[in-house]
Amino acid sequence: MKHVYSSRNTKIILILSAIVIAVFSLVASNILVHDLTVEEHSKMEVWADAMRELNKAGDNTDLSLVLKVLNENNTIPVIVMDSKGNVQTYRNIDISGRNRKDSSNFVADKGKQLIEVGKVIKIFISGSPSDYINVCYDDSIMIKRLRIYPLVQLGIVTIFVVIAIFALLTYKKAEQNRVWLGLSKETAHQLGTPISSLMAWTEIFKETYPNDKLIYEMEKDVQRLQLIADRFSKIGSLPELKVTNLIEIMDHVVDYMALRTSSKVKIIKKFPQGDVLVKINLQLFEWAIENVLKNAVDAIKGEGIIILAIHVMECKVFVDISDTGKGIKHKDLNNIFKPGFTTKDRGWGLGLSLAKRMIEEYHKGKIYVKSSDPVKGTIFRIELSKIFD
Repeated sequence: MKHVYSSRNTKIILILSAIVIAVFSLVASNILVHDLTVEEHSKMEVWADAMRELNKAGDNTDLSLVLKVLNENNTIPVIVMDSKGNVQTYRNIDISGRNRKDSSNFVADKGKQLIEVGKVIKIFISGSPSDYINVCYDDSIMIKRLRIYPLVQLGIVTIFVVIAIFALLTYKKAEQNRVWLGLSKETAHQLGTPISSLMAWTEIFKETYPNDKLIYEMEKDVQRLQLIADRFSKIGSLPELKVTNLIEIMDHVVDYMALRTSSKVKIIKKFPQGDVLVKINLQLFEWAIENVLKNAVDAIKGEGIIILAIHVMECKVFVDISDTGKGIKHKDLNNIFKPGFTTKDRGWGLGLSLAKRMIEEYHKGKIYVKSSDPVKGTIFRIELSKIFD
């Protein structure tokens, strides 16, 4: 059964909310910028008319209203140029830090740029087509800020969503850690009493029936239960890592699994010659390998080939566990290591998540799906740091 995680739905809601906010902000800002641009263009037409009247005015013309219109423009950058490109006057252009010559060249270049982009109103002074001036204008500071504002808001919303998702994942992981720790400690505690009792009974049986081989087999199973209890007790605490020969461990795991799987399952070992030294915790690492092997047995449905290969690189040791099953669906690749996820009709979906936890958190290694194909099967890869002699 596949479990649906509420955190995934929460992430989707947060992302969709961010998109809605961003779209709404961009649309509203664009509408506002458009309205202000139209309004400023109308103001510049009035300002250009005032400039035309100023150029036509005679000695006895009352220019009080014209000058009032011209002087009231304190926000829109404007440059007045003649037909030859010479600057006659300008307003609201920042020329701070420039000398007179540089300022003139800067204003002239700015005016030419505005003419090229069409932000110009041509005023004809007389009837001659060549007698005109260009009123060049730019967007005000307010419009420029409004154009940038949605991008800033989008960035803030994105940061908020990223922080919220990170906090959600951190809380989820911490909650899982508490559940794992509590479950593991309680399991080890509950197993301790009956195991102790069974161990005592096996000793009594061995003394009473010293030649009964079944008692020694039962003793092996009790020791196995003790090993399982020890494994659970180590979860949540910092395990002790020791330098160990990886090949010996893998041989032991293969021998154990071979006795507990169908004869139709063929396990092939491809190990290098000599020792391969890694720093691991014996109980937890064997548990992780067993979980991956059990997953491989389930994948081939009790009939097929499982290959265990060890590759020694310069600084890394790779353990590849491949099977001849039908592979993993592409949509499930990101979920197979999540607690509770399983594609089987029965199962808790804890095996691979436990393996990932033991390999990555306790051994500082990596475990991932190297490849998966419906025809060739699946290859799980475990990466460990190599210990040099």
